[in-house]
Amino acid sequence: MNPLFTIITVTYNAASTLPSTLASVKEQTCRLYEYLLIDGASDDGTVELAQASGIPSMTIISEKDRGIYDAMNKGLGIAKGDYVIFLNAGDSFHSPKILETIADAVMDDDYPGIVYGQTQIVDINRKRIGDRHLTAPSVLTLDSFKNGMVVCHQAFIVLRKLVDNFDTRYKFSADYEWCIRCLQRTHRNLYIDKILIDYLAEGVTTANHAASLWERFRIMCHYYGVFPTILRHIGFFIRNLRRKYRK
Repeated sequence: MNPLFTIITVTYNAASTLPSTLASVKEQTCRLYEYLLIDGASDDGTVELAQASGIPSMTIISEKDRGIYDAMNKGLGIAKGDYVIFLNAGDSFHSPKILETIADAVMDDDYPGIVYGQTQIVDINRKRIGDRHLTAPSVLTLDSFKNGMVVCHQAFIVLRKLVDNFDTRYKFSADYEWCIRCLQRTHRNLYIDKILIDYLAEGVTTANHAASLWERFRIMCHYYGVFPTILRHIGFFIRNLRRKYRK
């Protein structure tokens, strides 16, 4: 029997941030999961930390890859769970009962295509910094992503049969494009009105913010049209100015 969830963590020299992620997975009260750690041949003790974690149903693959999204595709290629969850090194489930909450929700709702919820930002000491600047909507549609990554990738849980590989032409925003394609394939999404994920500030995308925004703009133009995307970005610019002014 396949597990309900496949949790995928991709790593490369992540020994400083991975322990919180491993602890978060291990403490989940729901055990209906397999855990895949896809590592890019780390040499800082990342793999040894994972091996020593004692997480049940864990598979570790450590070999050279072509970046984070290539590693995610490797995970998708061997995933067996009904749903796929990406939990990057440094990120964690918000509480030990999160998987149990998601499992109850999908079983009660006859396995919706996408399950999603809220995310909070934390620092390296797991202290709350605040909410994401974009809040997950209570009703999620394809048009929702016209406004950007309204649901954090880690809190965007997808039925595996709806999933394609990430487009590795994008180095920083392939997750955004992937979410759009997933939304194109589902007609029923389920919102869980809770914080599901604690997201570690200063991830790969955050560290490459300008390049990520440019990729995201190109993706928006492709899926939502060039002129409407330009108009929305003028609105984004005005909104950001107002936010800075209030501060």
